[in-house]
Amino acid sequence: MSPQKYISQKDFDKIKTFSKDKKTPLLIIDKSKIEERYDELKKNLPFAKIYYAVKANPDDEVIKILDKKGSNFDIATIFEMDQLIRLGISADRMSFGNTIKKESDIAYAYKKGVRLFATDSLSDLNKISRQAPGSKVFFRLLCDGNGADWPLSRKFGAYPDMIFRLILKSKKLNLIPYGLSFHVGSQQRDIGQWDNAISQCKYLFDSLTDADIELKLINIGGGFPSNYLEPTQNISIYAKEVTRFLKEDFGPNLPEIIIEPGRSLVADSGVLVTEIIMVSSKSTTTNYDWVYTDVGKFGGLIETIDEAIKYPILTDDLDCKETKEVILAGPTCDSMDILYENYKYKLSKNIKEGDRLYFLTTGAYTASYSSVYFNGFPPLKVYVI
Repeated sequence: MSPQKYISQKDFDKIKTFSKDKKTPLLIIDKSKIEERYDELKKNLPFAKIYYAVKANPDDEVIKILDKKGSNFDIATIFEMDQLIRLGISADRMSFGNTIKKESDIAYAYKKGVRLFATDSLSDLNKISRQAPGSKVFFRLLCDGNGADWPLSRKFGAYPDMIFRLILKSKKLNLIPYGLSFHVGSQQRDIGQWDNAISQCKYLFDSLTDADIELKLINIGGGFPSNYLEPTQNISIYAKEVTRFLKEDFGPNLPEIIIEPGRSLVADSGVLVTEIIMVSSKSTTTNYDWVYTDVGKFGGLIETIDEAIKYPILTDDLDCKETKEVILAGPTCDSMDILYENYKYKLSKNIKEGDRLYFLTTGAYTASYSSVYFNGFPPLKVYVI
């Protein structure tokens, strides 16, 4: 596979040089790519406040880069909050975006200064009212995630009728019903999904006006793309269409808009370097060799479940003329640890044990998904350059 479509030759050579004498597996993050993606989002959605989804890549150096750029932060737990506070980021720049929270964690976040909370259930709303009185609350709508490589449906959000009831309830609970949120699914390829969700927001904004409640915020979540094997539209196209959807429903005077990019900010910055441990055949008549690498599902490539995310994969032998289709699998003693069996990657016919593979677009949801010592393997090592 030629690298030019996904990474410049200069950047690929830089990665190879940096990793040459280092033990695999390792994840290399190019900080300049994160800065470029942040600037690109700000340019194309200038009216939106960016709240980086920390869960995508919580590495301290990544957080520092985005802090310096002026980002706010979406946190999923008090542990992410504590990390941000340790790095000098104030709680008023955070949104507690997880709708599943312990009551004690809500109290702790409130004590530290968090005043913006997401919710989607009566149980959670009651906890917030008891432990974070007077806070701003936004309510998450349920989206089906159709068109996304990594859907976020079913578990999060509620239907509009339930959201309407929760908002009415919140006003009686000494909370500020501040807005709505949704997430159309990670790596969303169908831009029209934002149109559907924004239309639901407009319906609720109007309905609640009749109940003397004026919402002020729409959190349109994440879902913007990164550069995986299957192409998507450029971020400028996404931004243009999302802006059009918003203005068609809300006119020129938009409510406050929040976006929560994770993958789109950091994925393209990462290259995961792995070594081939073994190449084997299951029988003398098989059509496909099995190629086992020293990183798998439990070492950072969990998004290969159902082969959902297909990473561009390069080798040192970029000019090979003869290739073969292979099955890629990880190193652990778990039969689930198969990366790609149905989708066949083409590698050089001369690929051998000890050769390296370079998984591109791995800056998001890799190190943060890496297990802690499953089979004794240490967590994925991260370098920011």
